[in-house]
Amino acid sequence: MLQWGCNFARERDLLVHIHISETEKENMDSIEKHGLTPTAYLDKIGLLGPNVIAAHCLWIDDNDMQILAKRGVKVVHNINSNLKIASGYKFRYKEFLEAGVVVTLGTDGCASSNNLDMLETMKTTALLQKGWRGDPSAMPMNELMDLATKNGGIALGIDAGVIKEGALADISLIDIENYAFTPNIDFYANLIYSANSSCVDTVLCNGKVLMQNRNVIGEEEILFNVNRLYRKLL
Repeated sequence: MLQWGCNFARERDLLVHIHISETEKENMDSIEKHGLTPTAYLDKIGLLGPNVIAAHCLWIDDNDMQILAKRGVKVVHNINSNLKIASGYKFRYKEFLEAGVVVTLGTDGCASSNNLDMLETMKTTALLQKGWRGDPSAMPMNELMDLATKNGGIALGIDAGVIKEGALADISLIDIENYAFTPNIDFYANLIYSANSSCVDTVLCNGKVLMQNRNVIGEEEILFNVNRLYRKLL
């Protein structure tokens, strides 16, 4: 099935999204069954390539990392989800960077990340990198901003995550009058370590305004329908 899906995607120039080495047990099971780590096994069957976006990649050894780099696989770090389900926290960002692997940030799904707040994800990512490495300089703010913006565009193969002529107008406008930016000595520091989603005033997706002045068109109807329909899933 994996090989069929991979071939299907390549024939149609599609992306492949897959979770790799999210848990230690996943690695152990793969080694027991195939004699290989998940990354090495997927490489053996020909699945890995530049069109692959791999989520998590927490339990990655040096050989796995070289495989991912060689194949041009993009990696998505989902720290809040990893923490909530206790799958791990020692994401080897520095090593991925040195190997030349493109890393971006994700929130995983509502079941394991709940609010899907990218600002919260950025802060947790920075704090955990500093914490487990014992290095307050780990995860510089400019690199973290790249992970949250332009690297996402690179991973998806679209011209996004940057503000320039011709790029997709995917933009969030931040209310710097919010208390989180007082005093606004360092915008990035305030955005990453002080702000939260309440600071986002306006959101555009490919130039279309999805939220303006913190108002989402049809928000009341959306919330009403969610509260009405979720009971059918229970």
